[in-house]
Amino acid sequence: MLGLRVSVGPAQAQARAADEAAARELDAIVALIDAGRFEDARARIDAASQQPGADERERAALAFQRERMRRIRLDFGLDRAQAEQKVRAQIPDLTREEFDAWDRQGLLESMTIDGDKRYFNRAPSNLFRLSAQALARRRADAKPLGAGPMETLNDHQREVRDAALERGYGAPRRVRVVQSLTVKADAVPAGKTLRAWLPYPRELPHQQEDLRFLASAPAAHKIAPASALQRTVYFEQPARAGQATTFEVSYELTVFGQYRRIDPDKVAPAPDNGDTRDHLGDHLGERPPHIVFTPALREFSRKVVGDEKNPYRIAQKLYAAVDAIPWAGAREYSTISNISDYALRAGHADCGQQTLLLMALLRLNGIPARWQSGWVYGDDGYTNMHDWAWLYLAPYGWLPVDVTTGRFDSPDPQLAGFYLGGLDAYRVAYNDDYGRGFVPAKRFDRSETVDSQRGEVEWEGGNLYFDQWDYDYKAQVLATKQ
Repeated sequence: MLGLRVSVGPAQAQARAADEAAARELDAIVALIDAGRFEDARARIDAASQQPGADERERAALAFQRERMRRIRLDFGLDRAQAEQKVRAQIPDLTREEFDAWDRQGLLESMTIDGDKRYFNRAPSNLFRLSAQALARRRADAKPLGAGPMETLNDHQREVRDAALERGYGAPRRVRVVQSLTVKADAVPAGKTLRAWLPYPRELPHQQEDLRFLASAPAAHKIAPASALQRTVYFEQPARAGQATTFEVSYELTVFGQYRRIDPDKVAPAPDNGDTRDHLGDHLGERPPHIVFTPALREFSRKVVGDEKNPYRIAQKLYAAVDAIPWAGAREYSTISNISDYALRAGHADCGQQTLLLMALLRLNGIPARWQSGWVYGDDGYTNMHDWAWLYLAPYGWLPVDVTTGRFDSPDPQLAGFYLGGLDAYRVAYNDDYGRGFVPAKRFDRSETVDSQRGEVEWEGGNLYFDQWDYDYKAQVLATKQ
Protein backbone atom coordinates (compact mmCIF):
# COMPACT_ATOMS: atom_id res chain seq x y z
CA MET A 1 0.00 0.00 0.00
CA LEU A 2 1.46 3.34 -1.03
CA GLY A 3 1.64 6.10 1.58
CA LEU A 4 0.62 9.65 0.82
CA ARG A 5 3.29 12.33 0.96
CA VAL A 6 1.95 15.47 2.60
CA SER A 7 3.66 18.60 1.35
CA VAL A 8 4.41 21.40 3.78
CA GLY A 9 4.15 24.91 2.39
CA PRO A 10 6.46 27.81 3.26
CA ALA A 11 3.95 29.27 5.73
CA GLN A 12 3.58 25.95 7.58
CA ALA A 13 7.31 25.42 7.68
CA GLN A 14 7.80 28.93 9.02
CA ALA A 15 5.17 28.39 11.72
CA ARG A 16 6.73 25.09 12.72
CA ALA A 17 10.17 26.69 12.93
CA ALA A 18 8.76 29.49 15.07
CA ASP A 19 7.12 26.97 17.44
CA GLU A 20 10.37 25.02 17.76
CA ALA A 21 12.31 28.22 18.46
CA ALA A 22 9.78 29.24 21.12
CA ALA A 23 10.04 25.80 22.74
CA ARG A 24 13.85 26.01 22.79
CA GLU A 25 13.67 29.46 24.33
CA LEU A 26 11.25 28.25 27.01
CA ASP A 27 13.56 25.31 27.79
CA ALA A 28 16.47 27.75 28.14
CA ILE A 29 14.45 29.92 30.53
CA VAL A 30 13.46 26.88 32.62
CA ALA A 31 17.14 25.88 32.84
CA LEU A 32 18.13 29.39 33.94
CA ILE A 33 15.54 29.33 36.72
CA ASP A 34 16.64 25.86 37.83
CA ALA A 35 20.19 27.22 38.00
CA GLY A 36 19.08 30.16 40.15
CA ARG A 37 19.75 32.77 37.47
CA PHE A 38 16.50 34.63 37.97
CA GLU A 39 17.58 38.01 36.61
CA ASP A 40 18.75 36.42 33.36
CA ALA A 41 15.51 34.44 33.16
CA ARG A 42 13.40 37.58 33.68
CA ALA A 43 15.25 39.38 30.90
CA ARG A 44 14.64 36.53 28.48
CA ILE A 45 10.98 36.24 29.54
CA ASP A 46 10.51 39.95 28.86
CA ALA A 47 12.18 39.70 25.46
CA ALA A 48 10.28 36.56 24.43
CA SER A 49 6.94 38.00 25.56
CA GLN A 50 7.46 41.05 23.36
CA GLN A 51 8.11 39.04 20.23
CA PRO A 52 5.39 39.97 17.71
CA GLY A 53 4.82 36.32 16.76
CA ALA A 54 4.27 35.08 20.34
CA ASP A 55 0.78 33.65 20.76
CA GLU A 56 -1.38 33.50 23.88
CA ARG A 57 -0.24 29.98 24.77
CA GLU A 58 3.44 30.94 24.60
CA ARG A 59 2.89 34.09 26.65
CA ALA A 60 1.03 32.07 29.28
CA ALA A 61 3.92 29.59 29.51
CA LEU A 62 6.35 32.48 29.94
CA ALA A 63 4.13 34.09 32.58
CA PHE A 64 4.07 30.84 34.53
CA GLN A 65 7.88 30.77 34.60
CA ARG A 66 7.81 34.25 36.11
CA GLU A 67 5.31 32.98 38.68
CA ARG A 68 7.48 29.91 39.30
CA MET A 69 10.33 32.16 40.38
CA ARG A 70 8.03 33.87 42.88
CA ARG A 71 6.93 30.50 44.26
CA ILE A 72 10.55 29.32 44.56
CA ARG A 73 11.39 32.42 46.58
CA LEU A 74 8.48 31.64 48.90
CA ASP A 75 9.80 28.07 49.38
CA PHE A 76 13.38 29.22 49.94
CA GLY A 77 12.62 31.88 52.52
CA LEU A 78 15.55 31.41 54.93
CA ASP A 79 18.98 33.00 54.91
CA ARG A 80 21.96 31.31 56.58
CA ALA A 81 21.35 32.91 59.99
CA GLN A 82 17.66 31.99 60.00
CA ALA A 83 18.33 28.38 58.97
CA GLU A 84 21.02 28.02 61.61
CA GLN A 85 18.73 29.51 64.24
CA LYS A 86 16.01 26.96 63.45
CA VAL A 87 18.47 24.07 63.78
CA ARG A 88 19.80 25.55 67.02
CA ALA A 89 16.26 25.55 68.43
CA GLN A 90 16.54 21.73 68.33
CA ILE A 91 20.28 21.53 69.08
CA PRO A 92 21.00 24.34 71.58
CA ASP A 93 24.79 23.82 71.56
CA LEU A 94 25.03 23.58 67.74
CA THR A 95 28.43 24.62 66.43
CA ARG A 96 29.04 26.50 63.23
CA GLU A 97 31.30 23.66 62.10
CA GLU A 98 28.48 21.12 62.51
CA PHE A 99 26.08 23.23 60.47
CA ASP A 100 28.71 23.71 57.76
CA ALA A 101 29.43 19.98 57.61
CA TRP A 102 25.76 19.09 57.18
CA ASP A 103 25.44 21.85 54.62
CA ARG A 104 28.38 20.52 52.59
CA GLN A 105 26.82 17.04 52.64
CA GLY A 106 23.67 18.44 51.03
CA LEU A 107 21.54 17.69 54.09
CA LEU A 108 20.25 21.27 54.24
CA GLU A 109 18.49 21.93 50.94
CA SER A 110 19.39 25.31 49.51
CA MET A 111 19.38 27.26 46.29
CA THR A 112 21.64 30.10 45.24
CA ILE A 113 19.45 32.74 43.58
CA ASP A 114 21.37 35.47 41.76
CA GLY A 115 24.34 34.91 44.06
CA ASP A 116 22.31 34.82 47.29
CA LYS A 117 22.22 31.43 49.04
CA ARG A 118 18.73 30.67 50.34
CA TYR A 119 17.62 27.68 52.41
CA PHE A 120 14.41 25.73 51.91
CA ASN A 121 11.90 26.55 54.65
CA ARG A 122 11.69 22.91 55.73
CA ALA A 123 15.42 22.20 55.48
CA PRO A 124 16.02 22.59 59.25
CA SER A 125 13.29 20.10 60.15
CA ASN A 126 14.21 17.78 57.26
CA LEU A 127 17.76 17.60 58.60
CA PHE A 128 16.64 15.33 61.44
CA ARG A 129 15.13 12.88 58.96
CA LEU A 130 18.24 12.83 56.78
CA SER A 131 21.04 12.71 59.35
CA ALA A 132 21.26 10.17 62.18
CA GLN A 133 24.00 12.33 63.69
CA ALA A 134 21.75 15.39 63.79
CA LEU A 135 18.87 13.33 65.19
CA ALA A 136 21.14 12.03 67.98
CA ARG A 137 22.10 15.61 68.84
CA ARG A 138 18.48 16.73 69.12
CA ARG A 139 17.28 17.95 72.51
CA ALA A 140 15.67 15.24 74.61
CA ASP A 141 12.37 17.08 74.98
CA ALA A 142 11.96 17.76 71.24
CA LYS A 143 8.67 16.74 69.67
CA PRO A 144 8.97 13.26 68.09
CA LEU A 145 9.15 13.09 64.31
CA GLY A 146 5.66 12.50 62.96
CA ALA A 147 4.53 9.25 61.35
CA GLY A 148 1.17 7.98 60.17
CA PRO A 149 -0.61 4.98 61.74
CA MET A 150 -0.08 2.80 58.65
CA GLU A 151 3.67 3.49 58.45
CA THR A 152 4.34 0.62 60.84
CA LEU A 153 3.10 -2.95 60.57
CA ASN A 154 -0.15 -3.41 62.46
CA ASP A 155 -3.24 -5.61 62.69
CA HIS A 156 -5.00 -3.79 59.85
CA GLN A 157 -2.49 -4.84 57.19
CA ARG A 158 -2.84 -8.41 58.43
CA GLU A 159 -6.62 -8.03 58.27
CA VAL A 160 -6.42 -6.81 54.68
CA ARG A 161 -4.04 -9.59 53.66
CA ASP A 162 -6.21 -12.29 55.21
CA ALA A 163 -9.48 -10.88 53.83
CA ALA A 164 -8.13 -10.23 50.36
CA LEU A 165 -6.28 -13.45 49.62
CA GLU A 166 -9.31 -14.96 47.93
CA ARG A 167 -10.64 -11.99 45.96
CA GLY A 168 -8.01 -9.24 46.10
CA TYR A 169 -9.84 -6.77 48.35
CA GLY A 170 -11.55 -6.59 51.74
CA ALA A 171 -11.38 -5.21 55.31
CA PRO A 172 -13.55 -2.17 54.45
CA ARG A 173 -13.76 1.09 56.37
CA ARG A 174 -16.66 3.54 56.12
CA VAL A 175 -15.41 7.12 56.42
CA ARG A 176 -17.04 10.55 56.61
CA VAL A 177 -14.98 13.39 55.16
CA VAL A 178 -15.33 17.13 55.67
CA GLN A 179 -12.95 19.29 53.62
CA SER A 180 -12.79 23.07 53.41
CA LEU A 181 -10.86 25.87 51.74
CA THR A 182 -10.86 29.34 53.33
CA VAL A 183 -9.70 32.41 51.40
CA LYS A 184 -8.19 35.06 53.62
CA ALA A 185 -10.08 38.29 54.20
CA ASP A 186 -9.56 40.92 51.49
CA ALA A 187 -7.48 38.60 49.30
CA VAL A 188 -9.64 39.90 46.43
CA PRO A 189 -11.82 43.03 46.19
CA ALA A 190 -15.24 42.85 47.82
CA GLY A 191 -17.97 41.72 45.47
CA LYS A 192 -15.66 39.82 43.13
CA THR A 193 -16.57 36.20 42.48
CA LEU A 194 -14.29 33.51 43.85
CA ARG A 195 -14.24 30.21 41.95
CA ALA A 196 -13.15 27.20 44.01
CA TRP A 197 -12.51 23.50 43.37
CA LEU A 198 -12.32 20.94 46.19
CA PRO A 199 -11.26 17.31 45.59
CA TYR A 200 -14.10 14.81 45.29
CA PRO A 201 -13.62 11.03 45.05
CA ARG A 202 -14.52 8.77 42.17
CA GLU A 203 -16.28 5.49 42.83
CA LEU A 204 -13.79 2.73 41.98
CA PRO A 205 -15.06 -0.87 42.00
CA HIS A 206 -13.62 -2.90 44.89
CA GLN A 207 -11.52 0.09 46.06
CA GLN A 208 -13.95 2.82 47.10
CA GLU A 209 -17.70 2.50 46.73
CA ASP A 210 -21.10 3.67 48.02
CA LEU A 211 -20.22 7.37 47.79
CA ARG A 212 -22.87 9.60 49.36
CA PHE A 213 -22.81 13.39 49.13
CA LEU A 214 -23.92 15.00 52.42
CA ALA A 215 -23.73 18.79 52.23
CA SER A 216 -21.79 21.78 50.99
CA ALA A 217 -21.32 25.46 51.74
CA PRO A 218 -22.32 27.29 49.69
CA ALA A 219 -25.15 24.89 48.88
CA ALA A 220 -24.92 25.49 45.13
CA HIS A 221 -22.22 23.28 43.64
CA LYS A 222 -21.24 21.24 40.60
CA ILE A 223 -19.69 17.79 40.93
CA ALA A 224 -17.40 16.84 38.05
CA PRO A 225 -18.32 13.69 36.11
CA ALA A 226 -16.91 10.40 37.29
CA SER A 227 -14.78 10.34 34.13
CA ALA A 228 -12.68 13.27 35.43
CA LEU A 229 -9.34 11.78 36.47
CA GLN A 230 -8.85 14.60 38.96
CA ARG A 231 -12.42 14.88 40.16
CA THR A 232 -13.65 17.98 42.01
CA VAL A 233 -16.70 19.73 43.38
CA TYR A 234 -16.92 23.31 42.09
CA PHE A 235 -18.27 26.43 43.82
CA GLU A 236 -18.69 30.15 43.25
CA GLN A 237 -19.07 32.73 46.00
CA PRO A 238 -18.63 36.52 46.21
CA ALA A 239 -15.95 37.94 48.48
CA ARG A 240 -17.06 40.23 51.32
CA ALA A 241 -15.01 43.09 52.72
CA GLY A 242 -13.09 42.19 55.86
CA GLN A 243 -14.35 38.58 55.88
CA ALA A 244 -12.78 35.27 55.04
CA THR A 245 -14.60 33.18 52.43
CA THR A 246 -15.06 29.47 53.13
CA PHE A 247 -15.98 26.63 50.78
CA GLU A 248 -16.82 23.24 52.31
CA VAL A 249 -18.02 19.80 51.24
CA SER A 250 -18.88 16.64 53.19
CA TYR A 251 -19.60 13.08 52.06
CA GLU A 252 -19.23 9.43 53.06
CA LEU A 253 -17.80 6.43 51.24
CA THR A 254 -16.58 2.89 51.89
CA VAL A 255 -12.91 2.10 51.25
CA PHE A 256 -11.55 -1.43 50.79
CA GLY A 257 -8.05 -2.69 51.46
CA GLN A 258 -6.16 -4.37 48.60
CA TYR A 259 -3.80 -7.32 48.49
CA ARG A 260 -2.65 -9.80 45.84
CA ARG A 261 -0.30 -12.74 46.36
CA ILE A 262 2.12 -12.83 43.43
CA ASP A 263 3.92 -15.88 42.12
CA PRO A 264 6.97 -14.43 40.31
CA ASP A 265 7.26 -17.46 38.07
CA LYS A 266 3.78 -16.82 36.66
CA VAL A 267 4.48 -13.17 35.78
CA ALA A 268 4.92 -12.42 32.10
CA PRO A 269 5.87 -9.23 30.25
CA ALA A 270 3.01 -6.81 29.66
CA PRO A 271 1.29 -7.24 26.28
CA ASP A 272 2.93 -5.11 23.61
CA ASN A 273 -0.27 -4.75 21.59
CA GLY A 274 -1.53 -1.65 23.42
CA ASP A 275 -4.10 -3.65 25.42
CA THR A 276 -7.21 -1.51 25.06
CA ARG A 277 -9.10 -3.00 28.00
CA ASP A 278 -6.51 -1.89 30.56
CA HIS A 279 -5.20 1.07 28.51
CA LEU A 280 -1.65 -0.15 28.98
CA GLY A 281 -0.31 2.01 26.18
CA ASP A 282 -1.37 5.11 28.10
CA HIS A 283 0.86 4.13 31.00
CA LEU A 284 4.10 3.29 29.22
CA GLY A 285 6.81 5.54 27.88
CA GLU A 286 7.76 9.08 28.75
CA ARG A 287 5.40 11.84 29.78
CA PRO A 288 7.29 15.13 30.03
CA PRO A 289 8.06 17.06 32.07
CA HIS A 290 8.01 14.71 35.07
CA ILE A 291 8.54 11.30 33.47
CA VAL A 292 11.54 11.58 31.18
CA PHE A 293 14.08 8.81 30.52
CA THR A 294 17.15 10.96 31.19
CA PRO A 295 20.68 9.53 30.97
CA ALA A 296 20.87 9.61 34.78
CA LEU A 297 17.62 7.65 35.07
CA ARG A 298 18.80 5.06 32.55
CA GLU A 299 22.10 4.62 34.38
CA PHE A 300 20.35 4.27 37.75
CA SER A 301 18.03 1.65 36.24
CA ARG A 302 20.92 -0.34 34.76
CA LYS A 303 22.68 -0.49 38.13
CA VAL A 304 19.55 -1.54 40.00
CA VAL A 305 18.00 -3.98 37.52
CA GLY A 306 21.12 -5.61 36.16
CA ASP A 307 20.33 -8.66 34.00
CA GLU A 308 16.94 -9.37 35.59
CA LYS A 309 14.17 -10.07 33.04
CA ASN A 310 11.23 -11.07 35.22
CA PRO A 311 8.90 -8.02 35.51
CA TYR A 312 7.93 -8.71 39.12
CA ARG A 313 11.52 -9.14 40.27
CA ILE A 314 12.45 -5.97 38.36
CA ALA A 315 9.66 -4.17 40.19
CA GLN A 316 10.93 -5.51 43.52
CA LYS A 317 14.43 -4.22 42.80
CA LEU A 318 13.21 -0.80 41.72
CA TYR A 319 10.84 -0.59 44.69
CA ALA A 320 13.69 -1.31 47.11
CA ALA A 321 15.98 1.22 45.43
CA VAL A 322 13.43 4.03 45.56
CA ASP A 323 12.34 3.05 49.08
CA ALA A 324 15.97 3.59 50.14
CA ILE A 325 15.68 7.30 49.33
CA PRO A 326 14.94 9.06 52.64
CA TRP A 327 11.60 10.80 53.03
CA ALA A 328 11.68 14.55 53.63
CA GLY A 329 9.23 17.43 53.40
CA ALA A 330 8.97 18.68 49.84
CA ARG A 331 9.10 21.86 47.86
CA GLU A 332 5.90 22.77 46.07
CA TYR A 333 5.69 20.55 43.02
CA SER A 334 4.96 23.47 40.69
CA THR A 335 8.44 24.83 41.38
CA ILE A 336 10.21 21.69 40.12
CA SER A 337 10.78 21.30 36.38
CA ASN A 338 11.21 17.48 36.42
CA ILE A 339 10.09 15.76 39.60
CA SER A 340 11.41 12.24 38.91
CA ASP A 341 14.84 13.66 38.10
CA TYR A 342 14.72 15.82 41.22
CA ALA A 343 13.92 12.78 43.38
CA LEU A 344 16.84 10.91 41.82
CA ARG A 345 19.34 13.69 42.48
CA ALA A 346 18.20 15.51 45.64
CA GLY A 347 19.13 12.79 48.13
CA HIS A 348 15.61 12.83 49.58
CA ALA A 349 12.02 12.85 48.33
CA ASP A 350 8.47 12.91 49.56
CA CYS A 351 5.70 10.49 48.57
CA GLY A 352 4.77 12.06 45.23
CA GLN A 353 8.39 12.52 44.21
CA GLN A 354 9.23 8.92 45.07
CA THR A 355 6.11 7.75 43.24
CA LEU A 356 6.95 9.63 40.04
CA LEU A 357 10.51 8.31 40.16
CA LEU A 358 9.30 4.73 40.58
CA MET A 359 6.77 5.20 37.77
CA ALA A 360 9.48 6.51 35.46
CA LEU A 361 11.74 3.54 36.27
CA LEU A 362 8.95 1.00 35.84
CA ARG A 363 7.91 2.46 32.49
CA LEU A 364 11.54 2.55 31.35
CA ASN A 365 11.61 -1.21 31.99
CA GLY A 366 8.39 -1.88 30.08
CA ILE A 367 6.15 -2.16 33.15
CA PRO A 368 2.99 -0.02 32.89
CA ALA A 369 2.57 2.34 35.85
CA ARG A 370 -0.05 4.92 36.72
CA TRP A 371 -0.59 7.53 39.44
CA GLN A 372 -3.06 7.65 42.30
CA SER A 373 -3.25 10.05 45.22
CA GLY A 374 -5.45 11.49 47.91
CA TRP A 375 -5.55 11.60 51.69
CA VAL A 376 -4.77 9.02 54.38
CA TYR A 377 -6.46 8.96 57.77
CA GLY A 378 -6.55 7.10 61.07
CA ASP A 379 -9.03 6.00 63.70
CA ASP A 380 -7.78 8.79 65.98
CA GLY A 381 -8.40 11.72 63.60
CA TYR A 382 -4.97 11.64 61.91
CA THR A 383 -5.01 12.89 58.29
CA ASN A 384 -2.34 13.65 55.71
CA MET A 385 -1.96 14.01 51.97
CA HIS A 386 -0.42 11.01 50.24
CA ASP A 387 0.54 9.75 46.77
CA TRP A 388 1.06 6.21 45.52
CA ALA A 389 0.91 4.24 42.25
CA TRP A 390 -0.42 1.17 40.47
CA LEU A 391 1.65 -1.14 38.27
CA TYR A 392 0.53 -3.76 35.77
CA LEU A 393 1.78 -7.33 35.99
CA ALA A 394 0.39 -9.98 33.66
CA PRO A 395 -1.58 -12.13 34.37
CA TYR A 396 -2.56 -10.39 37.64
CA GLY A 397 -3.56 -7.03 36.18
CA TRP A 398 -3.24 -3.70 38.00
CA LEU A 399 -1.66 -3.87 41.48
CA PRO A 400 -1.19 -1.04 44.00
CA VAL A 401 2.27 0.04 45.10
CA ASP A 402 3.10 2.47 47.91
CA VAL A 403 6.86 2.91 47.79
CA THR A 404 6.93 5.63 50.45
CA THR A 405 5.47 3.43 53.16
CA GLY A 406 7.93 0.81 51.92
CA ARG A 407 8.89 -2.53 53.39
CA PHE A 408 8.30 -3.69 56.96
CA ASP A 409 10.63 -5.66 59.21
CA SER A 410 8.66 -8.89 59.40
CA PRO A 411 9.54 -12.59 59.06
CA ASP A 412 6.35 -12.98 57.01
CA PRO A 413 7.32 -12.03 53.43
CA GLN A 414 3.71 -11.18 52.56
CA LEU A 415 3.58 -8.59 55.33
CA ALA A 416 7.13 -7.37 54.85
CA GLY A 417 6.32 -6.56 51.22
CA PHE A 418 2.66 -5.70 51.80
CA TYR A 419 2.74 -2.35 49.96
CA LEU A 420 4.09 -3.87 46.75
CA GLY A 421 0.72 -5.28 45.70
CA GLY A 422 -1.31 -4.15 48.70
CA LEU A 423 -2.99 -1.07 50.19
CA ASP A 424 -4.65 -0.36 53.51
CA ALA A 425 -8.26 0.85 53.71
CA TYR A 426 -7.26 4.09 55.45
CA ARG A 427 -6.96 6.22 52.34
CA VAL A 428 -9.29 8.02 49.95
CA ALA A 429 -8.18 8.36 46.33
CA TYR A 430 -9.11 11.60 44.57
CA ASN A 431 -6.77 11.48 41.59
CA ASP A 432 -6.31 8.65 39.10
CA ASP A 433 -3.68 10.61 37.21
CA TYR A 434 -1.55 13.69 37.73
CA GLY A 435 -1.64 17.07 36.02
CA ARG A 436 -5.09 16.62 34.48
CA GLY A 437 -7.65 19.35 33.89
CA PHE A 438 -10.65 20.18 36.06
CA VAL A 439 -14.33 20.17 35.12
CA PRO A 440 -15.28 22.98 34.80
CA ALA A 441 -11.91 24.10 33.55
CA LYS A 442 -9.70 26.39 35.57
CA ARG A 443 -8.87 29.58 33.70
CA PHE A 444 -5.54 30.38 35.37
CA ASP A 445 -2.53 28.25 36.29
CA ARG A 446 -3.05 26.06 39.32
CA SER A 447 -1.28 26.42 42.64
CA GLU A 448 -0.57 22.67 42.50
CA THR A 449 0.15 21.75 38.90
CA VAL A 450 0.63 18.01 39.55
CA ASP A 451 -1.70 16.86 42.31
CA SER A 452 -5.15 17.87 43.54
CA GLN A 453 -5.52 17.43 47.29
CA ARG A 454 -5.84 20.82 49.00
CA GLY A 455 -8.10 22.46 46.44
CA GLU A 456 -7.74 25.41 44.08
CA VAL A 457 -9.25 28.90 43.93
CA GLU A 458 -9.15 31.85 41.54
CA TRP A 459 -10.96 35.04 40.59
CA GLU A 460 -11.05 37.22 37.48
CA GLY A 461 -7.68 38.70 38.43
CA GLY A 462 -5.86 35.36 38.49
CA ASN A 463 -5.02 32.33 40.59
CA LEU A 464 -4.83 32.57 44.38
CA TYR A 465 -1.72 30.79 45.64
CA PHE A 466 -1.33 28.88 48.90
CA ASP A 467 -0.18 31.98 50.79
CA GLN A 468 -3.63 33.51 50.23
CA TRP A 469 -5.80 30.74 51.66
CA ASP A 470 -5.91 27.87 54.14
CA TYR A 471 -7.36 24.36 53.96
CA ASP A 472 -8.69 21.76 56.37
CA TYR A 473 -9.45 18.05 56.05
CA LYS A 474 -11.23 15.90 58.62
CA ALA A 475 -11.97 12.17 58.35
CA GLN A 476 -14.11 10.18 60.79
CA VAL A 477 -14.12 6.39 60.62
CA LEU A 478 -17.66 5.06 61.02
CA ALA A 479 -19.03 1.63 61.76
CA THR A 480 -18.61 -0.49 58.63
CA LYS A 481 -21.14 -2.97 57.32
CA GLN A 482 -19.34 -6.19 56.48
